[in-house]
Amino acid sequence: MSMILLETLEIPSNLRHGAVTIGNFDGVHRGHAKLIERITSYSKSHHTPSVVFTFHPHPACILHPERAPQPLTWINRKAKLLGRLGVDAVIACPTTPTILTWSAEEFFHYILCEKLAATHVVEGTNFFFGHHRSGNTQTLSTLCAIHHMTCELVQPVITSGEIVSSSRIRQLITDGMIVEANQLLTCPYRIRGMVIHGLARGRTLGFPTANLEAIDTLLPRHAIYAGRVFYNDCFYPAAIHIGPNRTFRETIPKVEIHILDFHNSIYGKLLKVDFLAFLREIISFPSQEALIQQVKKDILAVREIFTSKKYNISETP
Repeated sequence: MSMILLETLEIPSNLRHGAVTIGNFDGVHRGHAKLIERITSYSKSHHTPSVVFTFHPHPACILHPERAPQPLTWINRKAKLLGRLGVDAVIACPTTPTILTWSAEEFFHYILCEKLAATHVVEGTNFFFGHHRSGNTQTLSTLCAIHHMTCELVQPVITSGEIVSSSRIRQLITDGMIVEANQLLTCPYRIRGMVIHGLARGRTLGFPTANLEAIDTLLPRHAIYAGRVFYNDCFYPAAIHIGPNRTFRETIPKVEIHILDFHNSIYGKLLKVDFLAFLREIISFPSQEALIQQVKKDILAVREIFTSKKYNISETP
């Protein structure tokens, strides 16, 4: 069956009695993929559904909104990425203050026993659950044994001596280290935003840009990046500018996308943009002509990166 996204705790019977993993799964990285491989493997061999249980929004948005991390994915994107890994369903439980007061035992009984009737639970070794993160993997293993569920603990994925985690990826993206972040993700890092009217300065220079606002995920630091835009079932190479335009003495940062080989009018459209690589820092050029020459070089670099096999580029939208 095709992957299902549920944003309710009204669980259909065909998603009960299966393998379950619980977590935030922000970004859907290689560590998450290892968990998914284990629940889908169990599900195939036991002919049961495989279910990811997550919260929406992130619990920190309710508990400590001022400290909540910038998300790496929106919920539909997260569900789609998890679906590509083979899960049957993603349950995005609406996060409420009441749910966040449940003890580990209350959460286990209501979600895993009553709602999902899980038969197999897979988690990472750093898993915590319940009010104040009072439940850990030992708690989970004990409760699973009591309720006749099997429990599987999966070791984290480690690269370059560090655990692959959403926080690590978030820092890489914040630092503009796109290639390194993409190597830890299952698909290139993506943002989305609404296309608005700008000053049309790029068009005047011969490089029209789509100006994005209402972006709901983490932005890389101010710089120029190579990327691609997904529009009408096609990918187009793109040069991405994040920050102020210093050559024209602007101080307000913007997100501007020059889409190569593209001539559609997309004002008011939702645009999805993948980041592939860092190109260069933002600098002030002595003249418009100097800026134009540099943009031409940027475009050549984008074309090379867009077609290169050295980068983590999935061709699936």
